[in-house]
Amino acid sequence: MLNDVFHRPLKDLRISVTDRCNFRCTYCMPLDEYEWVDRKEILTFEEITRLAGLFVRNGMEKIRLTGGEPLVREGLERLIKALASLAGLEDISLTTNGSLLASKAPALRAAGLKRINVSLDTLDEDKFRRITKWGDLTKVLNGLSVARQVGLDPIKINAVIQRGVNDDEIVALAEFARKNSFAIRFIEYMDVGNVNGWRLDRMVSKAEILETLQAYSPLKMIGRENASDTAVRYQFVDASGDIGFIPSVTEPFCSQCARARLTAEGKLVTCLFSQQGHDLRALLRNGATDEEIETVIRKVWSARTDRYSAERFEAIQSGRGYRPEDHKKLEMISLGG
Repeated sequence: MLNDVFHRPLKDLRISVTDRCNFRCTYCMPLDEYEWVDRKEILTFEEITRLAGLFVRNGMEKIRLTGGEPLVREGLERLIKALASLAGLEDISLTTNGSLLASKAPALRAAGLKRINVSLDTLDEDKFRRITKWGDLTKVLNGLSVARQVGLDPIKINAVIQRGVNDDEIVALAEFARKNSFAIRFIEYMDVGNVNGWRLDRMVSKAEILETLQAYSPLKMIGRENASDTAVRYQFVDASGDIGFIPSVTEPFCSQCARARLTAEGKLVTCLFSQQGHDLRALLRNGATDEEIETVIRKVWSARTDRYSAERFEAIQSGRGYRPEDHKKLEMISLGG
């Protein structure tokens, strides 16, 4: 087993397959124009599969495909099929905004994808357009319906809650998920990247969301299925619903984080809030052997000391103040969620 400085194992790899996205969500990539990664610099499916195999050989068990928006990458089902054939890989999942899901879900399921997370922050069409800028809520809802029809399970809804934006829809989102047998994950608004204008007073805490839901209908805590899971799970007391909270700001879980990230251009990143990555693409394209690449992966992970969310929480709690602009980070469009 490959452990970092704090004895955290490498278990989960988030792979960004593209930096492109057809939305411009205000908390992720709010600008219309970015300096896109040149397409020839994006890892090929063969390169991703080779690297994934090396991570599996070093104890990695789960892969989540992300972006940008991963479904804008043509032929993604070919990558899923290749990854599904890796001996030792226990799980492949996908995070998507759902806009292209209706047309692509059947092929993804046939290729071996079993479960998905769909970002959905509001059920109001006008608000959805304001949050995503370019999004169409009807297409996302249709995509969720098709995903269920083809047998993707579980289907999880990811909802980032922002004060004054969608904090009035907490109950509605939870009921939408329960009615449709979806799980839902309420995510605290975070200072990802450098341009989302994060402020602490716009963050709605897990405690506040939970209080809102408890006032509507009592919940019971289930907890984390695995210690390294990001979500703390609850159910309604009648055992219906699957409601989770990802409280990165107010209840940081850095001490159990077992996730690495591979950017669209092939950089190994050891934290969602990292300032830089370690270039694996150069090794691939300069003829490095599997053993040489594995040595780099092991060296990077074994030296890992990241605990950004814990440090942010400590700064907030201490009264020293926290300024996200003082902490430059890789952008989400390249890094993936």
